Amino acid sequence: MVLCRQKDKINAQIEAKSTMKGLILSGGTGSRLYPLTYTNAKQLIPVANKPILVRVIESIHDAGIDEIGIVIGVGARADMVRKEIGNGERWGIAITYITQDAPLGLAHAVKVSADFLGDDRFVMFLGDNVIEGGISTLITKFGKSDWNSQIVLTHIENPQQYGVAELGEDGSIRRLVEKPKNPPSDLALVGIYMFDHNILTAADSIVPSARGELEITDAIQWLVDNGYAVHPYVHHGWWIDTGRPNDMLNANDHVLEEIAYYVDGLVDADSNVDTRVRVEEGAEIINSVVRGPAIVGKNSRIVNSYIGPFTSIAHDVLIENSEIEHSVVLENSSIKDIEARIQDSLIGRNVCIHRSPVKPKALKLTLGDNSDLGIL
Repeated sequence: MVLCRQKDKINAQIEAKSTMKGLILSGGTGSRLYPLTYTNAKQLIPVANKPILVRVIESIHDAGIDEIGIVIGVGARADMVRKEIGNGERWGIAITYITQDAPLGLAHAVKVSADFLGDDRFVMFLGDNVIEGGISTLITKFGKSDWNSQIVLTHIENPQQYGVAELGEDGSIRRLVEKPKNPPSDLALVGIYMFDHNILTAADSIVPSARGELEITDAIQWLVDNGYAVHPYVHHGWWIDTGRPNDMLNANDHVLEEIAYYVDGLVDADSNVDTRVRVEEGAEIINSVVRGPAIVGKNSRIVNSYIGPFTSIAHDVLIENSEIEHSVVLENSSIKDIEARIQDSLIGRNVCIHRSPVKPKALKLTLGDNSDLGIL
């Protein structure tokens, strides 16, 4: 079975390398994730200690594509993406950065990528999405077909927040609507699309929507209306748009259940570490309990503490005399001497959470805009 999967992956790589490019959309301010994204691009926030954008790149590369364009905005967040991702050398791929000066829609992102795309087929992937199972199978199907486009759909509880597809009785696409107040179905577009060069004509043929954007749903609808073959694929595994804090935690939950578990750091004799825990190189677990699935990043120290299930601790973090579960803690942060258990939390970089020795007891807080603090 493993050999068969490896052969399928190799076949997908051969097929994709000869025919397709990758296009990742990595702009946007990430306002729904403030304050974490005031100082960081949302696509660089990690789940299970790996930035979401890196997971997208690896998913595309695993499908055999070795030429990827990344659409970025302007300013500090775009610079962060360039610095973090580089030229693709670490994956053995070529990365081209494409600037979208303003967030004018996904179809607009396709238009500004025209020089990079040329006449090649390509897969377009939103840089803040996480999906179960990768896209190798989808790439293979599209590569062997004569379809002009393939779109990925999934059943969802709140389709009004997404592009929505209505299918005919034969399973073909009848119409697409962007963020409808009254959705015609519960099938949402998940942010993974495959196109040939005709999508460039479609993007040039539509007009901005009421919100001033060139909608990819309108461009795909143009393809449908003009007789091009658009194949809908309904995904039945998990898929998460990591736009909100709860979504980030949910994505972290799923990915933690799929990672490889190993202990490369130090676990002392007084600690109890579950079998579903990754302890990375240089990390130390001292007189502590760690329940999985969980990950403890490089050079982090867990001392006299409890780490509960579905928790990601990034590198160079100190947790001492404290308890935390179902949370994400980013690098260079410390949590010390906290009596109440921390849970369901996203804790950013360089954060210090500790008990103050000052008397009388009081809460002393410095919180960024849009922070959310719960106190028992």
